[in-house]
Amino acid sequence: MSIRHTLLSAVLMSLAAPAWSATRVDLDYHVTFLPESDQAEVRVTVAKGERINSLDFNLGDEGAYSDFKADGQWRQEGASRGIWQPGKGASTLSYRVKVSHPRGERYDARMTPDWALMRGDDLIPSARLDQQDKTELVARLQFELPKGWGGVETGWPRIGKNTFRIDNPQRKFDRPTGWILAGKIGTRRATLGETDVTIAAPIGEGMRRMDVLTLLTFIWPEAQAVFPRDPAKLLIVGAGDPMWRGGLSAPNSYYMHSDRPLVSENGTSSLVHELVHVFTRISASDDSDWITEGLAEYYAIELMRRAGGLSEDRYQKIREHLVRWSKPVKSLRTKRSSGPVTARAVLLLQELDREIRQTTKGEHQRSLDDVTRGLMRLDKVTTRDFVEIVENVMGGRSPKALDTDLLKR
Repeated sequence: MSIRHTLLSAVLMSLAAPAWSATRVDLDYHVTFLPESDQAEVRVTVAKGERINSLDFNLGDEGAYSDFKADGQWRQEGASRGIWQPGKGASTLSYRVKVSHPRGERYDARMTPDWALMRGDDLIPSARLDQQDKTELVARLQFELPKGWGGVETGWPRIGKNTFRIDNPQRKFDRPTGWILAGKIGTRRATLGETDVTIAAPIGEGMRRMDVLTLLTFIWPEAQAVFPRDPAKLLIVGAGDPMWRGGLSAPNSYYMHSDRPLVSENGTSSLVHELVHVFTRISASDDSDWITEGLAEYYAIELMRRAGGLSEDRYQKIREHLVRWSKPVKSLRTKRSSGPVTARAVLLLQELDREIRQTTKGEHQRSLDDVTRGLMRLDKVTTRDFVEIVENVMGGRSPKALDTDLLKR
């Protein structure tokens, strides 16, 4: 079945779905940071435990979680799986989780005596939820901070002091995914379009908060014009060594090392690259990561260009660099797109954009932007999906750009 027919069927099914009222059940997360042991103590409380049949947690294979205590029944099956069956009434599961997480010689999560920087995905692990019919969880996240820690930031709406509302319509089990920063921190805030943007970093870590906010303000209108999605809130966090020297995105937030330039010498921007990931939320499968990373890098260049931050001469120099860097690449079909593969993907996308514009020129001219918006509607994207959406946008096959061995395994 074609993508167009699949999407249409989904829309018709949603229109035909019956309306029903649900029993709302409070789900509260309470997190206490324990810097002396590099841990966080987490309490998960369900107000009406009888409405939840079970939560089957994926605890991973690193032994990060310990000291489980539960109302109702708790059992572990091996080191990586824990199953909680809450008791009747208010039921609580508590445990401890190690915060700092090495990534080679660096960290992608870290706790010091003065601050903690991590993803909520690790505080509350993913779980399969089995609940009574017509049950709707209402999730909140509250932090208890050590003495001297000034505040906490997440990518979720704040509803009280150190308290946030967690609501993800795409999940049955609402948990606080995305980046979290707590401690002695500094912040800069602005409203860009319909989005509340916060730039936050521990004090003394060298994060250029105002520089980041200024660049985002500069390119934001161009991003809004491309991506039909305005997140209610966006959190950008950063820190210096020994944190990971790059960028890492999440649905409502992302991390940037404080030493990363806003615009690199080769003309690209890691800051904008990760912003594109947040906006598009495109996830690939079937050796098609070139789509995810290629589009992020394509728009990292293109949004700067459209905003007036790149002259045509500079844009051509960037292309020359991409050509040299990607010259050895024979195929884009890999599980994880490396630098040269991503560079070659950008060149293909630039060529495809020109081809689409030339093929559809006139009153209703189309572009790669239309392809991207189509991809954003899919849960997972494959190379076949990409080609089909391109053909739909163009009204026929790509005559040249996609007629390449690069898309073959």
